[in-house]
Amino acid sequence: MTTETVDVTESAPKGTEATDRDTSDRNEIAGTADVAAFDGGTGERETSDTPEGDARSDANRKRRIRWVRVLAYGLLPALSLILATGVGYAKWLESSNRQSRLAATESVSTATDDMVALLSYKPDTVDKDLGAARDRLTGDFRNSYTGLIHDVVIPGAKQKQISALANVPAAASISASPSHAVVLVFVNQTVTVGNDPPTNTASSVRVTLDKIGGRWLISQFEPV
Repeated sequence: MTTETVDVTESAPKGTEATDRDTSDRNEIAGTADVAAFDGGTGERETSDTPEGDARSDANRKRRIRWVRVLAYGLLPALSLILATGVGYAKWLESSNRQSRLAATESVSTATDDMVALLSYKPDTVDKDLGAARDRLTGDFRNSYTGLIHDVVIPGAKQKQISALANVPAAASISASPSHAVVLVFVNQTVTVGNDPPTNTASSVRVTLDKIGGRWLISQFEPV
């Protein structure tokens, strides 16, 4: 009777290799499952839709809607108001500038005419000439001028046969508003006393005018 000998040393490795292959296969399957659970190799696990995620999305949408309402009902009306105010201010400024330019033109013309009237007279008509000029004045200057012509100029013109003739070669506006203006006037005056040769005098005067009752009247007269 023959007894077969089993080669244990050869069969053992085969069993070990099978076991190793099974373990490797299981690890590979598990690794594949883990990779599938991550988002495209980014290292972040995919999250499925949950009630909490939906709630956050709804909250974000509501916040965006609130901001849109703030822009529509808050910012846009405010911008419209600012623009309207800016346009209104620009119109007011243009109107004010136009009135100031008109006041400058009127006051320069008035100051020019008034200086000629104030400084021109003849001995035979001195009362009438200077009396009419007084109506172009106002305030304290009117009172001072009235006293000067009655006390000094009119008596001297009649007694010594003095005549005066003034002209204005130039005048310029210093400042002007619808009710107040300052003008620089350059005056040449020729004075003749009796039969003496005439004398010429050149001077410059700072004239202040106020608009009263629709008329520009001189309120100050300052030689400069």
